[in-house]
Amino acid sequence: SMGNSTSRLYSALAKTLNSSAASQHREYLEQSDSEQVDPIDPKELLQDCQAVLQKRPPRLQRDFVDLRADSASTHRPIRVMQWNILAQALGEGKDNFIQCPMEALKWEERKCLILEEILAYQPDILCLQEVDHYFDTFQPLLSRLGYQCTFFPKPWSPCLDVEHNNGPDGCALFFLKDRFTLTNSVNIRLTAMKLKTNQVAIAQTLRCSETGKLFCIAVTHLKARTGWERFRSAQGCDLLQNLKNITQGAEIPLIICGDFNAEPTEEVYKEFSNSSLNLNSAYKLLSVDGQSEPPYTTWKIRPSGECRHTLDYIWYSQHALNVNSALGLLTEEQIGPNRLPSFNYPSDHLSLVCDFSFNQDPDRLL
Repeated sequence: SMGNSTSRLYSALAKTLNSSAASQHREYLEQSDSEQVDPIDPKELLQDCQAVLQKRPPRLQRDFVDLRADSASTHRPIRVMQWNILAQALGEGKDNFIQCPMEALKWEERKCLILEEILAYQPDILCLQEVDHYFDTFQPLLSRLGYQCTFFPKPWSPCLDVEHNNGPDGCALFFLKDRFTLTNSVNIRLTAMKLKTNQVAIAQTLRCSETGKLFCIAVTHLKARTGWERFRSAQGCDLLQNLKNITQGAEIPLIICGDFNAEPTEEVYKEFSNSSLNLNSAYKLLSVDGQSEPPYTTWKIRPSGECRHTLDYIWYSQHALNVNSALGLLTEEQIGPNRLPSFNYPSDHLSLVCDFSFNQDPDRLL
């Protein structure tokens, strides 16, 4: 109970549809968000989340690292957030986080931890994977915060194998309607060896209201597990080909967010690094030489042992975009000996957040 301080928004936060809801709302998969929604104050929603979480440890603090090499753009940067939030059905039913108490995974509180993280960084564009509570949580709340929302589920989501699931998980893309106008949206079911796969992507071309410039934002989640490296490579090639067509061969700047389920040593990583789209990985810029990825973006303990990997990336057109800053990672001390997820942090993957600006001389690195 939140006593007399209960916010008028709490009913929206607490609302949960029944488990069959998502499967009954296929018509929303390509919704325009044209319906009028009652706006909510992000500060008030954040206070609601913190009230729900008052018995949990405080949020783990992270700092932005300034990466600007020269004079700053006169325009407001574009903040992009990438995050595999951990599907609720998988966290409770399949992932076997043996050091994480089940109490820490309760959706009523975990969703507030997820929302708290998003509200803390206030992204202009939000790219999520493993979203299985889109219709009852993220779309209703984020649309009221001013985001246009798109969801594309996996055709055969593993969430559906879990009892009392909330429908399939998938990728979701959100952007602030007062900053961008949608000019094109494509849902992509990735192929490998000419076969349709269970992995998906969303690619949207947006026009920045302040600068008038077009850019493409894409979100994806490639096939997991060791032994599927060639499969991921084929999926990556398919995604790159789709994005070449959408961006007219990099005429339109591009940002790609995703859980690639691939270390930097994998072929799919090399394909993106060497693509004709002239992509760079934003989080490499945090390293001393600007050439090394972070030591981890996910860290968990399963029955098979400890899993510490770099799998999540924000790729960008380095000839057209600059990375102004990037959010630092959680330290090993902050993560703690039981790793992720935990009472402090809601997912087994860390969120990545970058501030981008348009390059004033876009032909410089072509």
